[in-house]
Amino acid sequence: MKPDARLTTGPIGRTLLMFSLPVLGSNILQSLNASINSVWVGRYLGEAALTATSNANIILFFLLGVVFGISMANTIMIGQAVGGRDIEEARRVVGTSTTFFVGLSVLAAVLGFVFTPHILAAMHTPDDATPLAIIYLRIIFIALPFMYFYNFVMMTLRGAGDSRTPFYFMLLSVVLDVVLNPVLIFGVGPIPPLGIAGSALATLIAQLTSLAAMIGLLYRRRHFLLLHREQLALLRPDMAILRALVMKGLPMGLQMVVISSSAIVMMSLVNTYGSRTTAAYGVASQLWTYVQMPALAVGASVSSMVAQNVGAGLWVRVARVTQVGMLFNMLMTGALVALVYVFNRHSLGLFLGEDSVAIEIAQHINNVVLWSFILFGFTIVVFGAVRATGAVMAPLVILFVSMWLIRLPFAWLLGPHIGAESIWWSFPLGSVVSVLLSFGYYRYGNWRRSHILPVAPHPEAVGNAPDTSMGVPCEDADAGAEADEGVARQPS
Repeated sequence: MKPDARLTTGPIGRTLLMFSLPVLGSNILQSLNASINSVWVGRYLGEAALTATSNANIILFFLLGVVFGISMANTIMIGQAVGGRDIEEARRVVGTSTTFFVGLSVLAAVLGFVFTPHILAAMHTPDDATPLAIIYLRIIFIALPFMYFYNFVMMTLRGAGDSRTPFYFMLLSVVLDVVLNPVLIFGVGPIPPLGIAGSALATLIAQLTSLAAMIGLLYRRRHFLLLHREQLALLRPDMAILRALVMKGLPMGLQMVVISSSAIVMMSLVNTYGSRTTAAYGVASQLWTYVQMPALAVGASVSSMVAQNVGAGLWVRVARVTQVGMLFNMLMTGALVALVYVFNRHSLGLFLGEDSVAIEIAQHINNVVLWSFILFGFTIVVFGAVRATGAVMAPLVILFVSMWLIRLPFAWLLGPHIGAESIWWSFPLGSVVSVLLSFGYYRYGNWRRSHILPVAPHPEAVGNAPDTSMGVPCEDADAGAEADEGVARQPS
């Protein structure tokens, strides 16, 4: 299976859309899977079991969040190498990343399995839920190496320009998990009822089966990034690549930490206004998860496309991909925001009774907050573009400023004066600050000169003329000689 050149030569709008839709589908599948599993556990195993899985899933989210940044660094390096048609470099990245991910996941699994009781105790897990949480979390730790490597393979494929294959196998994993949950929880025929252990075991089996099937298919297709017997020496870590994985991956992972930690603090502020307000905020935030999905999918897709175009030296396409990504965010996120506004009460009624007082509060929260996710979506798309060059510190700083220095202080300081309104209005304020800072960095920052690996300047841009049926002005005078071919190199 040869590299697909569509990300560097295909029509930008259609290519970005077709690349984004499978990523969006994967995000939706993951969320639905978690929701369905929670229904099985909560409805049939009780509140203690649901509390156990909730505590365990917080730990899992943290562990996956840390590895997210390293996976994204791997995706960007592969994308740049594939865009520059340097397949050997892409294979070196795959070899080093494989060794790193396997080693990291096994270490995390062993330490987590041994210290599970201590981790749960540090989280003040309720006594009635602790024994169940220990059983559940230890099985999850056994599954962790497969989860990590599954994530690594999917991100590698996206870096190579393939978002469909990860979606198909995510669908397989989710279907297996959903089907196996009730079978293993309650038992069927010779299979004994395993309770909460069955729910965790379903995840383990689903992830392992999907991973094995995906790798088998890739070998059958003879994917160009697969390592064969004569290339096993590439599994020996390349220190430059390893350093880039860590130095570029950690800031991107820390972005997840900034977001999740600020959400925890925000929840503690909401809790001070009583259970009705907390319930309203909880159901509103359930809807926000889905509203943000298009921007997250487009941002991830922009990263993959920009990385390949940076590797190919096609800087005019980089700008166009970013512009189209922002347009898609406005259309897709805007459509969902409008839909929720129109059906505000009905959508909230899926989680709360129609006569619940919390619905009125949740409606007001949505009225104040929802529109701001369009702005934050612009920020996500810009982050996707700039980090594809290796510029990862600026997005981290912008997120920290908007969430920890603007949003949280605003909610905390104005709380005594305007009550819970300070929390709701802190979201639009944070989004405005983040989008202004990100646009400023995109326009005036030095992200175009960033690099994820120390490489020599690209000798020649690879690709065809712009695919918009119209010529695009070059960004600098030095590119003028290439304008007739629609190719521009990075400004020197």
